[in-house]
Amino acid sequence: MSYSEADISSKVSIEDGVLRIVVATEAGGASLDLEGIEEGTSTLRSVNAGEIAIGSVLLIGRGTNFCAGGNVRDFADAADRGAFVRSVADTFHAFVRELAAVTVPIVAGVHGWAAGAGMSLVCLTDIAIGGPSTKLRPAYPSIGFTPDGAMSWTLPRIVGSGRAMEMLLNDSTINGEEAVRLGILSRLVGDDHVDSEAERLARTLAVGPTSAYQGIKKLLQASESATLAEQLDAESASVSAAAASPEGREGVDAFVEKRRPDFS
Repeated sequence: MSYSEADISSKVSIEDGVLRIVVATEAGGASLDLEGIEEGTSTLRSVNAGEIAIGSVLLIGRGTNFCAGGNVRDFADAADRGAFVRSVADTFHAFVRELAAVTVPIVAGVHGWAAGAGMSLVCLTDIAIGGPSTKLRPAYPSIGFTPDGAMSWTLPRIVGSGRAMEMLLNDSTINGEEAVRLGILSRLVGDDHVDSEAERLARTLAVGPTSAYQGIKKLLQASESATLAEQLDAESASVSAAAASPEGREGVDAFVEKRRPDFS
């Protein structure tokens, strides 16, 4: 089954090539919405299997905050807290695995707080748009927990291992400007424009040169462990393949003909 546009649920939908996933709602106190996460996992799995075609992924929160982390009240009410938290982490990590496997750009509109699992999600995106009022916090140490959602893997790669250790041990609150400086957020816009700008960007990327974006993501991911010589070889193979692809041909032809390229 292959479709480019579909309404999947109230929390997961595809429109204009953008897969939107609601990660938290006001009704849940802005905590991680496990229903949306599970629906997102299922849809992303279909995307990664080639059953659904998309051009970008957009992570959003409904309410005053992007995502304030796991529902601590649910943790407190659980008869077996360790088993319950493990089940939540496993559900969340199934989503993280599928999200990390996506080859199209991942965008997030990070308004208000992104704490705990919310900050983990921000660290998994390719482009995260925030505002002056955006705040991020690991949050796990404040309730005696360790990180999940791959934060212990992504954060050191973004800010460096020493800074990541300091941020996690101190449970640091990071404002929007600092988050941009550290590379956790891509840039800031007005607080009232965070979601609309993230939406605009996701739509723009969705109609861009998808195969080129896939190549860019693959190259950057490989660069973490590749030598310079290996990376140069990978770049040569990638740019050659791009030049011979339909999108590469269209891009070059459009440039020469002085027109806007049509990558659809």
